[in-house]
This record gives sequence, C-alpha cells and structure tokens, in this order.
Amino acid sequence: MASDPQSAANQRIVEDLVSRLRRRQLVGSRATALETLLVLRQVVSKARFSNIDQLVNIIRSVGRRLVDAQPKEHSVGNTVRKVLHHIREEYHTANEQPAAESSFSIAKFVLQGQPRKQATIPSSESRVLLKENDPDDPDSFARVLKPVLMEAIQDVFDELETVYDNISKNAKDHIHSDEIILTLGMSKTVDSFLKAAAHYRNYTVIVAETAPSYGGREMAKSLSSAGISTFLVPDSSIYALMSRVNKVILGAHAILANGGMFATSGSLLAATAARSYSTPVVVCAGQFKLTPLWNLYHEYGALDFGDPSAVLCFDEGDLVDKVDVVNPYYDYVRPELLDVFITN
Repeated sequence: MASDPQSAANQRIVEDLVSRLRRRQLVGSRATALETLLVLRQVVSKARFSNIDQLVNIIRSVGRRLVDAQPKEHSVGNTVRKVLHHIREEYHTANEQPAAESSFSIAKFVLQGQPRKQATIPSSESRVLLKENDPDDPDSFARVLKPVLMEAIQDVFDELETVYDNISKNAKDHIHSDEIILTLGMSKTVDSFLKAAAHYRNYTVIVAETAPSYGGREMAKSLSSAGISTFLVPDSSIYALMSRVNKVILGAHAILANGGMFATSGSLLAATAARSYSTPVVVCAGQFKLTPLWNLYHEYGALDFGDPSAVLCFDEGDLVDKVDVVNPYYDYVRPELLDVFITN
C-alpha cells in the first residue's frame, strides 16, 4: 500500500480533477480523457504495490472517484478501462516464458491458466526478475513493472494526441467533389476531417448554427478560413435543405454499446431529416469515445442540461410560468439513424 506522503499527494491530484469535473470546469470527451490519463500516470508513478491486484485496486478506486464526480463524461471511464487493460496486458506479457514473449496472446495466457508468480521481463541488456509479494524487498515488483507501465500509458497518450490526424487521413475516400455536406455544432474531429478532405476535393458545407450554444458559428468560421465553401444556416432550415444534401457528417460525445450515440443537441433533428431523404449519416469519433454503457434515458441524452434561460429568458412574462423549458446538452441518436462510423 502507498506510504502516507505519497498517498496524500495522489489524493490531492485526484481530488483536484474531481472538483473540476463536478463544476464542469473541464468538459469535452478528449479533454477529460487527457486529464484522466495525466492523473492515472501520476498515481501509477507514485503508488507502492507488491502485486498486480494491489495496483489494479488502486486504479479502480481512482476511476470510481472520477466517474462518480461526472458520470456524464463517458470518456473518463473509458480511459480508466483502457489503462487497466494495458496494465493487465503488460503484466501477462512479463509473466510469459522468454521463448513465447514475441508471440504472446491473451488467449494463450488464458489457456495456460493462472500466471506464474515469478518470471522475467526481457530488456535489451538483461533479464530482470519479476517477483510478487517479495518479503525481502516489497517494492521490487513495482520497481521492475513501473517503467513498462509508463510506456503503456504513454502509448494511450500518443493515441489521443494523434486521434484527429488518424481519423482524417482517409477523409478523401468519404467525401467526393461537388458534394454538399451538412454538419452542426463545433466538433474538432469533424473540423479536421473536412479540412483534410479539402486538400483533394472541392465541396460545400452547410453548418447549422446549433442554438442556443451557437457552436456552428465557430465551425463555419473555421471551415471558411480554410478556404472551404461554407454556409451558416439556422437549425430550423435543416429539414428544408436536406433534399440538397449528399451526406451528413456528425461528431459524437459518446458511442454506446447498442450503436447509438450521445451527440450535440440538434443531431437527432439532422439524423431524422436525413433518414426521410435516405441521406447517409457519417459519424467521426475517436475510439476513446466507445463505451460499454447503454442509454437508459432515451428522451434526453445523458440527462445533461444547460441553463434554460438560454432558450427562454426569465423576463418573458407570463409565458415562463406556463411552460417547462429544457436545454439538453446532448441528443440520443438511435443506431438505426446512423450509417457509418469513422474512427482511428
């Protein structure tokens, strides 16, 4: 278990992120995933453990605190699960016979039964003994395993850092010359995707402004500055324009286990209109947004609401007293309304 100073340092790091998540000072799938990774890297680097179960319990405990702080940011839980997967994978690899290290697979590990409690990690110069619960040197297990775990966590960092480029590199295969594309809101993934395609194709983008956040205005400005023919339209025009649209491209907040997704409010309107005209709906999202969770709400995605005064001001007189005003951040878009997912 961790010593008191190290435990206190880890606790401060975790509680700082918990506070920012609760107050919505940190929002967005990629931003929360990166911050979660930073915290987990700090926790692993400072933690003391003498076997793999202790390390897994430490990571799980931190993960539960972060997920409970903001259950609506699904990428937090996804990131914790991914780090746990890498930890188990590196541990299993370390416990393989040297002859089998190059061809290790999880399936073979399962067939072999429980891992041995003593094995070797190969390095370019020598092999280091990996021993759990060593009474003579309780820290030896962590000392040998930590460098490998740091590399594994860095791999996850690298994946997040390059997610936009990896999704965008095949954009030219999905967007063709003279097409009219409809999108809405501000999604950096979609923004990068459209700009990458613009190097090879001339096409037009219609951007719905996505009231009341008006993220579409930022998107339209960004695409226009990149030389892409861009039109900004009010949300009420989506259905009327859909007959001219060749493809709808959307971003996602989270992709659920049933193939549906949580996406910026207005996405359900666009996807439903697209279905009426048999227009394909393409979703661009990194793998870190894929979650094993299911939508239990259906009416409002994630039950996550913004300030209702952005929709209807409190000084609207008698009308405010006669209606319930909601301002959901996300729509739940059913899987049958989505055609293609493009990921890294």
